[in-house]
Amino acid sequence: MNELRYILGGPQGGGLETSSQVLSWAFAREGYGVSSDREYFSNIKGRHSYIHATISASTITPALSYPVHLVGAMDSETVFTHMFDLDNGGYLIYNSDENSIKLESLASMEPEFKEKLIRTFDEIGIDGSIASAVSYLKDEKKINVVGLSYRSLLSELQKQVKVVAAQASRYISTILIGAVAAMANIDDESLNYAFKIRFKSEEIYEHNVAFSRLIKKYINFRLSLDVPNLTFRKFIISGNDAVAMGKVAGGLRFQSYYPITPAADESFTLEEHERIGNYSVVVFQAEDELGAIAAAIGASLSGARSATATSGPGFDLMVEGLGWAGMNEVPVVVTYYQRGGPSTGQPTRGGQSDLLSSVFASHGEYPRIVLASGDHEEAFYDAIDALNFAERFQTPVIHLVDKFLANTIATMRVPDLQNIKIDRGKLAPEGVKSYKRFDFSSNISPRAFLGQYLMWYTGDEHNEMGHITEESENRIKIMNKRMGKEKEIEDGIPEERRFALYGDSSSDVLLIGWGFVKNQALKALEDLKAEGIRASYINIRTFIPFPTRTISEMFKRYDPERIITVEHNYEAQAAKLIAMNTGNIVRKNIVKYTGRPIYSNELRDAVKRILSGSNREVLSYGA
Repeated sequence: MNELRYILGGPQGGGLETSSQVLSWAFAREGYGVSSDREYFSNIKGRHSYIHATISASTITPALSYPVHLVGAMDSETVFTHMFDLDNGGYLIYNSDENSIKLESLASMEPEFKEKLIRTFDEIGIDGSIASAVSYLKDEKKINVVGLSYRSLLSELQKQVKVVAAQASRYISTILIGAVAAMANIDDESLNYAFKIRFKSEEIYEHNVAFSRLIKKYINFRLSLDVPNLTFRKFIISGNDAVAMGKVAGGLRFQSYYPITPAADESFTLEEHERIGNYSVVVFQAEDELGAIAAAIGASLSGARSATATSGPGFDLMVEGLGWAGMNEVPVVVTYYQRGGPSTGQPTRGGQSDLLSSVFASHGEYPRIVLASGDHEEAFYDAIDALNFAERFQTPVIHLVDKFLANTIATMRVPDLQNIKIDRGKLAPEGVKSYKRFDFSSNISPRAFLGQYLMWYTGDEHNEMGHITEESENRIKIMNKRMGKEKEIEDGIPEERRFALYGDSSSDVLLIGWGFVKNQALKALEDLKAEGIRASYINIRTFIPFPTRTISEMFKRYDPERIITVEHNYEAQAAKLIAMNTGNIVRKNIVKYTGRPIYSNELRDAVKRILSGSNREVLSYGA
């Protein structure tokens, strides 16, 4: 098999993230491409959490798709929740000690989901117990069941490595690691390497190695994975990590933040690596998001390459500061991690519903740049571009990253650092006798840092020096100067940087999307081609400046009934921006707003329904 898809499930705080990391690192070391998404509730501990992963022998960042080949369950809730996600002939690893547990007894499961399962069980004749569910899977779907007594295994671990009973339960996640590693034929050296990275304690490392070897003795099934052909050097990192690394490579000197899901992990990564050789980054945790944007602006004015990171509710608080930066032509980057809204919304789920919010953020008019990343490699390089664009055009840059990308662990090529260039833009020379920070002679004035010359900044309208004035002729001049940057940006960021086109050059169907949709769409193109449907995909990478010329040309080339936008929001917001920028109306939309990612299989099927006459498809798959 070229691709292995699996789910590992269990209670939040039960070690699933560790399982994901260890297996992802091990598969990557074996040479495979990995995508591993973590879906979890917004509580600290107890609610159902799961890892949905794809391992590929030929694709560096494979798409997420259903059905899966394997489900590894830490608890009974996982069996009930994901039993219908298994492909016929797939594999279930579960705790046979829980055979008598009934669905009705699970207090942690959301009542709406439980009621839906109860109705389904009544229809197909499952009595609500784990034993009955497992029998159904064996008989109806020909699932290969690996029933292990977790209690016995943990007892054996206690005897083997002298783990005390109170600590033994912490190793349930290692049961899944060992079982999956055995079934996928992961080499011991690769698995031990992954354990070594994860566990700094030599004792805990040795316990995990010993326990995983013990688990292998109980696994009789083996999966025949193809030998990987991804021979180039790879990283395996989260999207948060990719952005953090890109910022460091791009010369970041100051990052502010206030902890918020899913943005905070990026700043945590920067805090872990504040000093690399002679290079240092100041990471500042502010008292709130208002303080975070203000601190980033202040650092930028003093000459530091500056950024902040936040999510929806935090961005709302930052908008006034963003407007101040726009008024005062301050180069600052806001990395905007999108999650489900409005309000607190779905704090640990994903979405792309903040596109229009970022494009139109703040009252008044001022230029800004809006970038969007589709995968880990784009996130790395976009973080560098964001810093360069901010200083080159002396304007705020909003870098959109959705939660799906942020929290997915994936493989990516090791970047070529030799070709990275840092552009600090137009800086003021030494020895200027009368420095004018907002010199009217050009749209982008020479920038001096605080302390270099005497200068004034204010939130009110101002003249060339920065002094407050409401005089009408000056207002026209300063507005023309600020807004004139839109043409500078339009001319300075080439059209080919604003999008990427994938698929059959002679296709008769065009999908348009952005962000995490990218890899799901590319896999859907392959699946559609296998069914005789030729399709292409445009990945929009900048919304300001917009790829107006390219999108306009596509509307001339394609039948409008065969142009489809694909997005993680209700309103099909990119379609609205296409209409605004090109005058063309997108009539067909595929959207998903459950907080779960679009999966390539449901996207493929939705495209076929659109081609059969549907105008709008709302996707909903995923627990």
